Amino acid sequence: MEEEKKLLLFLSMYDLTINKLDQIYSVLGEDRSLKAFFKSKEIEKLFAKDKFEQLRQLYDENRISNYQKNLQNQDIHIITRFDSTFPSQLKNLPDSPYFLFCKGDLTLLSCPSLAIVGTRKPSNYGRVVTDKFAKALAKEGIVIVSGLAYGIDSIAHRKCLEVGGKTIAVLGSGLNEIYPKEHMALASEIASQGLLISEYSPNRKATSYTFPQRNRIIAGLSGGVLITEASIKSGTIHTKDFALDYGRNIYAVPGNIDSPSSELTNETIKSGQAMCVTSPSDILKDYAVMKKKEHKTEQAIQLSMDELKIVSLLQDGMKDIDYLAKNSNLSINIFNSYLTTLEIRGIISRLPGGYVVKN
Repeated sequence: MEEEKKLLLFLSMYDLTINKLDQIYSVLGEDRSLKAFFKSKEIEKLFAKDKFEQLRQLYDENRISNYQKNLQNQDIHIITRFDSTFPSQLKNLPDSPYFLFCKGDLTLLSCPSLAIVGTRKPSNYGRVVTDKFAKALAKEGIVIVSGLAYGIDSIAHRKCLEVGGKTIAVLGSGLNEIYPKEHMALASEIASQGLLISEYSPNRKATSYTFPQRNRIIAGLSGGVLITEASIKSGTIHTKDFALDYGRNIYAVPGNIDSPSSELTNETIKSGQAMCVTSPSDILKDYAVMKKKEHKTEQAIQLSMDELKIVSLLQDGMKDIDYLAKNSNLSINIFNSYLTTLEIRGIISRLPGGYVVKN
């Protein structure tokens, strides 16, 4: 196993903070190995003495190997910030997660997406508009992202699935500690028809700290954030603030000016932080503009005829490497060379299991 991969697998077991992981990587520099980690006096100073000794005692090659096998047995994939398959929209964030534990369809990470978020206690109006937007947008092929919480989150996930759409649930806990417990069946359905992701190790329980952290991933992963109904005191305000920091488009559905549940949506519209939307078509028009810009960017990327052969085979979805090698009619050496070049340029990504997808 690659030395850096061993280090990352080892560190992923302990749910260290982003700040702590940044410090570790800053100290290690280019030598990203467990040997360098335990040898460094500077890294030792980053931990309480007892904690570092505990880590040293827990380090074991077999333990790391068994941990990886255990994840595979649970159909859990771990993607690190340094993998080519890590979502590009998250990689460039200042507080990008180091790990994503995933269960489900990994190709959804590279699809057009929209977060739908809001209050945990929606009014009938909030339920109706969330239903309307989630279904309409999912039918148009937009992946719906939310946080599996009570209220707006769970409505968005369910309504998306009802129309055969794809949805991503970002958890504030590990994948084996679904919160709330009442949503275990929904989580299972999402894992089989969509994607569950978490930056926390599988058995990590949710805390008051992990939910705001989860919200930054919801905002960062999505092309935009739609708030259908939320009060000023709602945790949705964190997702909104993260979206602003990351330069994501924010959309809000206006509500009754006398309803506390519409305070945040009305305020974000009033302040100019959000675009007022009254129909799913408002968002679809905005996404069409963004897609057109992306298409122009793609056209500006010059590809050779041989590179185009490979990219064209990926137009209708991911393919395994053997299929691409065979159908590109290129020699294996030339094929591998072009595949590497396309990956470096961000045109394609390699997925676990030997699959390739067009970005």
